[in-house]
Amino acid sequence: MRQISIFLIALLCAMPAAAQEKLILDSDYTTIGDDGQVGVMAMQLHAEGVINLLGITVVAGNNWLPQEVSDALKAVDRMGLTDTIPVYAGARYPLVHDYKTMTYERDLYNIGGSWFRRPEPRDDELTAPLDGFAVKAKVQPQHAVNFIIETVKKYPRQVTLLVIGPVTNIALAIRMAPEIVPLIKRIVYMGGAFEVRGNTTPAAEMNIWYDAEAARAVFRQPIEQVFIPLDVTNTVPLNKATFDKITANKDHIIAKLLLASGFARALQQNPKATSNIYDTLALAYAIDASYATEVAEMWVDVDTNWGPSYGHTLGYRDAQKPAANHLQKHKVVLRFDNERFYKLYVDLLTRPLPVEVRRTNSR
Repeated sequence: MRQISIFLIALLCAMPAAAQEKLILDSDYTTIGDDGQVGVMAMQLHAEGVINLLGITVVAGNNWLPQEVSDALKAVDRMGLTDTIPVYAGARYPLVHDYKTMTYERDLYNIGGSWFRRPEPRDDELTAPLDGFAVKAKVQPQHAVNFIIETVKKYPRQVTLLVIGPVTNIALAIRMAPEIVPLIKRIVYMGGAFEVRGNTTPAAEMNIWYDAEAARAVFRQPIEQVFIPLDVTNTVPLNKATFDKITANKDHIIAKLLLASGFARALQQNPKATSNIYDTLALAYAIDASYATEVAEMWVDVDTNWGPSYGHTLGYRDAQKPAANHLQKHKVVLRFDNERFYKLYVDLLTRPLPVEVRRTNSR
């Protein structure tokens, strides 16, 4: 028996470590909104060795690109990963639309993401977070789209694209280098509103609405694609109890940033207020698909007809599928293990900063 035990121990020691999930985080970055929270969580997971975060690629959406890049650079500095996590600037505008063509939607629905903030800010007009601008981190000279292409080719069928903003960077990468399509492991989105009301227009969710043409171009590709839409994020609210756990240590910089947020002010006025967590669910799914407790397979498309339905994410079950053969079947997450997710969420947002890298991540 002792000999068998020694043999088993030797065998286990000889086995390679479980492969890390290689991720590119493609985001319309914010300091501590849902995108910024994903950044904190992903970098903590990178430091722990759970994932290999190959880089952050930034795309215009929530704000103008220069502000988002500034926020992402500061996040990397804040986490203590300046020399580890590179930041790349990507698409400044959607594929088709510009500020002028968005005035119809803006006037009709009073929305517009970065289109609210006109004109695009100069570098000396950017807004710093509470702890100031980045000091060490610098944006990479390579464009985000080229980085995505290069990285997918370097690690064929190994890289997950975690897309939590508009899909413009991914669409451009596929347009420039269509040969990467079979080399992408999968794409996990926070995006879409399939059977619920949109959060930007009555029909559309923000990330898809902002560049519906880009979204449609990518959704129709034969790539494994998973959607974390409003259908599920609406069912995982951030409430005061969870918020209080994250902000209990008032000296922690993440707590300070959150306590200065609009949601903190909303809670002061109404302790029963809730907010959507959105993007962080996509990260949880990317590291462990079992966080999803209900998943449907749908043929997915996007309405790109200019009007009230622009950006509406269309999902067809098999019996409803249109005759057109250009659609692809993708996974749509409908329910989550909320309690298990909240534990991960609180844990990763309250860990000490700067991070302590516990395991080497190969590049």
